[in-house]
Amino acid sequence: MDHKESFNAEGIGKYYHIKNLKKDLPAGVVVFLVALPLCLGIALASGAPLFSGILAGIIGGIVVASFSGSQLSVSGPAAGLTVIVLNAITELGAFDIFLLAIFIAGIMQVILGILKAGTIGNYFPNSVILGMLAAIGIILVLKQIPHALGYQGNFEVEHVFSAANSGQTLAAISAALAKINIGAVIIAVTSMLVLVFWPKFKKLALIPAPLMVVVLGVLMAQFFSGTTFSLLPNHLVQIPTVSSFADFKALFIAPDFSQITNPQVWTVAITIAIVASLETLLSLEAVDKIDPIKRVSPTNRELVAQGIGNTVAGLLGALPMTAVIVRSSANVNSGARTKISAIFHGFLLILAVLVFPGIINQIPLACLAAILISVGCKLAKISLFKKMWKDGKDQFFPFMITVLAVVFTDLLMGVGIGLAVAIIFLLRTNYRNPYFYSVDQSNNSDLIKIKLAQEVSFLNKGTIQYTLANIPRNKSVVIDGSHSLFIDKDVLAAIYDFEKNAKAKKIKVELVNIKPHYELPELKELIIKTQHKNVSTT
Repeated sequence: MDHKESFNAEGIGKYYHIKNLKKDLPAGVVVFLVALPLCLGIALASGAPLFSGILAGIIGGIVVASFSGSQLSVSGPAAGLTVIVLNAITELGAFDIFLLAIFIAGIMQVILGILKAGTIGNYFPNSVILGMLAAIGIILVLKQIPHALGYQGNFEVEHVFSAANSGQTLAAISAALAKINIGAVIIAVTSMLVLVFWPKFKKLALIPAPLMVVVLGVLMAQFFSGTTFSLLPNHLVQIPTVSSFADFKALFIAPDFSQITNPQVWTVAITIAIVASLETLLSLEAVDKIDPIKRVSPTNRELVAQGIGNTVAGLLGALPMTAVIVRSSANVNSGARTKISAIFHGFLLILAVLVFPGIINQIPLACLAAILISVGCKLAKISLFKKMWKDGKDQFFPFMITVLAVVFTDLLMGVGIGLAVAIIFLLRTNYRNPYFYSVDQSNNSDLIKIKLAQEVSFLNKGTIQYTLANIPRNKSVVIDGSHSLFIDKDVLAAIYDFEKNAKAKKIKVELVNIKPHYELPELKELIIKTQHKNVSTT
């Protein structure tokens, strides 16, 4: 058990009091109101049955929250997975085959949690992760344009976006523009205006903007009925209505286990496991930062909880899920104190499906498209691009290349390309910064001082060899390793070879605090030594 898990285990009991229900239950209602349109919208964007989105929200609220160590995080279908889901369903050819991939991905996440891989997010450059999310935002916006325009075809056009090809995307948008429905456009534009301006009114902001969008959309659709702006049936949400136990049972879809040997299924499963885990860990970190009580959520336990949730999702016919920041932040801002709020919102989603399916089926798809376009714009906001530019080339170029690669290829390949570029920049930075080089000419001695960095890896060997090889004849050289906690064997060999051959160039070499062998220090030892050096310097 890591330090985060022990911290949580010691204090978990003190949060469960009756008095917290006064805050948790109202917060659960707010989260439900935010989650319902998002669950439907993400299912729509993913090309999956709409009920699968709501089912993912139910499982995320009840199952994942029950096993999670986080008190405020809320799980459900995530916008960050829409591109993967849409592509996977298209490539695998059937939703039940895709469910098998979700089931396998869930098992993988459980194994990752058991192996304590909760720190996996720390090994992905922030520039690549932000680039991935920005690219998903762009694709999300593009995919929803036909729905926002009220495209009257059979909606096969939306699958063109799965290839993320710019020519096909423009063709799809052009097809949608040729068959727009004015009523849907008015609803979409009104919805986007509400999403932008509603939160600015503090008193009105008590009602979530997405809920207000849905209410207005339903009222406008009813008002347009029988006019030239009237919406068609395929412009509205269509989830099955439940009138008997047989109808309820028919809502669930089982995975096709006969495809267990299909390599494509395993590729999709690995992709979902990695991306879902990363998005969960990023959301978890963000939620911990805004937790008013400043609790620390156990990352490994969260991976296990998410894995259990996705395993259940695959078995029952739901979309894959992650911890999601939109619902989680709504939970925090509504005053929630414990995971009871997340669990309660899951039960409310069940109630909505069983009791109010008729009302849900009156929601225009244009409303959901507006909500998803808003989410996409937040993921790919202009201020993010400006920030990455200000952060320097080593952040901006991996970020932009990841964005372009994901948009014009696919998510997995795009992230791989972005990661490769980020590694190149990382190697470039390490290659240039292994030491401090100075020339002391105070006594006309031309003494050259080389102070090695705290850690000198094999990546620095080339630079150090080049520097030593180009030191002029008849110089005095001091190579100082006083600040080095670790020097790689290859670098040590290069330094000792230089010392051995320096006499031929009449170079005097002095090695200061350079040991013949270094062991890689343990993390605890590294922290203590670093703190000691900082105190000494001060």
